[in-house]
Amino acid sequence: MTDRPTRGPRPASGQAGQPVTDVGRLSTRTAALWVPDWPVLAAMAVREVPSHVPAATHDGRRVVAVSATARAAGVRRGMRRRRARECCPELELLDVDDARDAREFEPVALAAESVVAGLEITRPGLLLLPAAGASRYHGSDAALAEALVARVVERTGHEAQVGVADGILAAVLAARSSVVVPRGETAAFLAARPASDLVHVATRPDVAVAVAELVQLLDRLGVRTLGALAALPAATVEGRFGETGAWAHRLARGEDLRPPARRRVEPDVAVAAELDPPAERVDVATFAARRLAEDLHDQLVTRSLVAGRLRITARTTEGDDLERTWRLDGPTGVLSPARITDRVRWQLEGWLTASSLRAAGRRSGGTADVPDGAPLARLALTAEEVVPAGAEQPRLWGASSGEDQRAHRALGRVQGLLGGDAVLRARVQGGRDATDRVHLAPFGEDVALPRDPARPWPGALPSPAPAVVPTAPQDVVVLDDAARPVVIDARLAMSGEPATVRCPADEATATGRRAPEGVGEENAGEESAVVDWAGPWPVAERWWTPSPRRRVHLQVLLDDGRGLLLASTRGRWTVEGVYD
Repeated sequence: MTDRPTRGPRPASGQAGQPVTDVGRLSTRTAALWVPDWPVLAAMAVREVPSHVPAATHDGRRVVAVSATARAAGVRRGMRRRRARECCPELELLDVDDARDAREFEPVALAAESVVAGLEITRPGLLLLPAAGASRYHGSDAALAEALVARVVERTGHEAQVGVADGILAAVLAARSSVVVPRGETAAFLAARPASDLVHVATRPDVAVAVAELVQLLDRLGVRTLGALAALPAATVEGRFGETGAWAHRLARGEDLRPPARRRVEPDVAVAAELDPPAERVDVATFAARRLAEDLHDQLVTRSLVAGRLRITARTTEGDDLERTWRLDGPTGVLSPARITDRVRWQLEGWLTASSLRAAGRRSGGTADVPDGAPLARLALTAEEVVPAGAEQPRLWGASSGEDQRAHRALGRVQGLLGGDAVLRARVQGGRDATDRVHLAPFGEDVALPRDPARPWPGALPSPAPAVVPTAPQDVVVLDDAARPVVIDARLAMSGEPATVRCPADEATATGRRAPEGVGEENAGEESAVVDWAGPWPVAERWWTPSPRRRVHLQVLLDDGRGLLLASTRGRWTVEGVYD
């Protein structure tokens, strides 16, 4: 048994006899959906102000939001009423109303949720959505953005902007410019942005004020861009500017809003109440929500916990289940009962409108004729992503680790819904090829590995391991320059150097690829040119091995950038691994 290649050109790694090493790393993606000037658009919709009329919202002291028409006339945020009137005498001034903004934004959230599940409302006018799986489903990040914009326009008539990037701050800023930031380029995208852009991810007015004060202080110290802020040591920023500074520093580096940390998984905290009699008005439902909010807050404080998200669930007398998730992020991640009640009240007002209930009925698969103002029979609040207070801090060395903790919570919820064997954990065990080295066990179970990976395994493939290992090997055809099948004899001599890898028609269909035009059904499928290759590596297992096999491994780098681990057994070539 040997693992030394006998022939083959210099592999992509630059060292003879070594496997291809161009293995990439997957990164999470976030999509942000932003409706520009949402507060003034919601006010204009409620007051039935025509779109061509200049309008703005004000809080009694200054202008808070401005429509595009008013902006063209010179009206800007922060202006006094008199100054705004001087710039645009025909300006329509409307009052600020957070409840109205949230209520009118509910149809937009429902429209976006019909494209991507699991969205979070950062504030009325701004949504955050997981983009990794949705982008693969739609084909690309740009296709996902187009689908979201088209669905929102179709369902609500509002023009939205969508941005996709790595990290929440980059996604929000990308949405404001309607761009897709390629993977790995978040740091460069954020570096030249002004530090004042941090205010765009503030979820509460008090957070916006704290961020504005921090930006002013940073400006006086000469730190005027996100790149300059990200270049500062994390410990120095937190020591000088406190929690708000650490929060801003993580955002400037393209990380998540919540500071990650390794810690124990805390169960969600939930409170619920049956409304008897059912609530037909928002004020009645809000009264019950206030008591639930106080109960939820008391439980969190008593147990010294903080939550990352608030899930609001309601059931109508018609049997319709309504659900929405709100993000609770800020520098501290803590909300008072009043703030929790505000979010619940905004959501109740959105649900207790006929348009939202009809949309929810269509989304849940029910009838489209949900009664107007259907009473609410049950209301529940759930604090999700719960962690001990004070545990949200960076690790002593290196990057932070909260993604692991949040992933454990998510997997635990899925396992509770589908059963223990429905979520499997992949571990590396001893073996000679990629398939043998994968051991699957139920998530959370401490199962000993059947084969010790620390022991020697003669004939094993060298590192790195493939990023993707198919559950069943996929057949392929390996051809040389003369379009003849490549065959390896008993002495490991190859009939020709591999030049083309062809995926048969059935495999092309299974992977979602279309066969080239003009190719017969007997050999139709995807065809890619081989740029580089390494091997072959023979593996001949002895009689004492369960189900002994004889096979030869070959690594190829294709012209589309993919790296494949191929295996040949009795003249049959299969794909046993894919390198990113």
